[in-house]
Amino acid sequence: MTTTTSLSARDAAPAATGPARPVLGPLGLFTVLLGAALPLIDFFIVNVALPTIDRDLAAGPALLELVVAGYGLSYAVLLVLGGRLGDLFGRRRLFLAGMAAFGLTSLVCGLAPDAWTLVAARVAQGAASALMLPQVLATIHSSTSGARHAKALSLYGATAGLSMVAGQILGGVLVAADIAGTGWRAIFLVNVPVALLGLLLAARAVPETRSDRPAPVDVPGTLLLALSLVTLLAPLTEGRAAGWPVWTWVSLVVFPFAAGAFWWVELRADRRGGTPLVPPSLLGLVSLRRGLAIVLPFSVGFGGFMFVVAVALQQGLAMGAVVSGAALVPMATAFFVASLAGPRLVGRWGTRVVPVGAVIQALGLGLLAWTVASGWPDLSGWSLLPGMAVAGLGQGFQLPVLFRVVLSEVPAERAGVGSGVMVTTQQSALALGVATLGSLFLSLAGSSPDGMGTALVTTLLVQLGLVVLTLPLSLRLPSMR
Repeated sequence: MTTTTSLSARDAAPAATGPARPVLGPLGLFTVLLGAALPLIDFFIVNVALPTIDRDLAAGPALLELVVAGYGLSYAVLLVLGGRLGDLFGRRRLFLAGMAAFGLTSLVCGLAPDAWTLVAARVAQGAASALMLPQVLATIHSSTSGARHAKALSLYGATAGLSMVAGQILGGVLVAADIAGTGWRAIFLVNVPVALLGLLLAARAVPETRSDRPAPVDVPGTLLLALSLVTLLAPLTEGRAAGWPVWTWVSLVVFPFAAGAFWWVELRADRRGGTPLVPPSLLGLVSLRRGLAIVLPFSVGFGGFMFVVAVALQQGLAMGAVVSGAALVPMATAFFVASLAGPRLVGRWGTRVVPVGAVIQALGLGLLAWTVASGWPDLSGWSLLPGMAVAGLGQGFQLPVLFRVVLSEVPAERAGVGSGVMVTTQQSALALGVATLGSLFLSLAGSSPDGMGTALVTTLLVQLGLVVLTLPLSLRLPSMR
């Protein structure tokens, strides 16, 4: 399959023959995008609420990191399995089940009497998200075509990026509002009525789709993928707060062996005509392989940035939850504007939009690093506005286009698997960014505000290096004009 054609046949024109394909209307698209927004919002919404959770539940640093990491781990580990189950049992059915479970686990999070209950509920909430999110892209992939398909994927990219930023903004507002004395609990309880609305809309407007040739669950592959992600992400997330005990080092030693065993099992099953959880032949699609190579460092940088900024603004500059969340509004606004302009720009310039976006993002991060270095600790949200806006603009030119690139050649019968692979890569990278860049920042920051300023500059420069790394990769993306 050539890498210089515009897109898959799905993005070119609807099929002229064959059975009628399910159609995802505007209300159905809104509903699945709502399902895409909720898990991503909840990954980031807790960042600004961690200080109040700590005060209320006496959680301590290790348990606070588990509140974030427990959700991210179960979410990342089960995403590909969630995509496979949607292919097998029907994506609408799994979307409804995931939405119902998400609402229920959010209620348990909001009512948690102690820190360990909150951690357990967050793990279950991540599992619910892993059931729901892969069905979104798979449904879009299977029930839209032509210009509607391109627009739906662009809107998905805009929703994903905006949700990751809006999570911390919304979290700050809800914590500060202290609705009916609920404090931090409101960031979870607000999901309950939204999930109920999503269930009603999905039952009415989302068509049922499934793979024509559903594959059984790959149990060995699922277990080995889970072991690989856990042995990498758990020690990196918990190691610093726990003092790097022996289990963290043992886990990191196990990781490469678990990852190697996973790849060997999947490759062997693929060569024998089996049904591996992540078919290595799927990575033979140039668009998917090259797109994921950029999504990975992009998401590592983004996840770390959002966590570090929340901590630096609240603890280093003593900003309140609302003010620290509002500092991200320029980034969210610029990201959304760039996302909406993306389809038109791609139609004219193709994937050259992505390296241009990387350059713009790098300029924004450089401007933020210079602002922090020259102005800390006398910074305000206004002084951060230019850098935030420029960085958000660059991100908005990249992420939605990358999603389109990754899925452009994935056949409809593998939509669930392809979507699961992409969102697993993104989610794992977000969690890895929090673990690595977050640990780097906290290690450098110490207990003084001045130390946090230096740590923030260093972290921004590391993210800038990740953006520079993606530039040569983005120049090799297949054309999409």
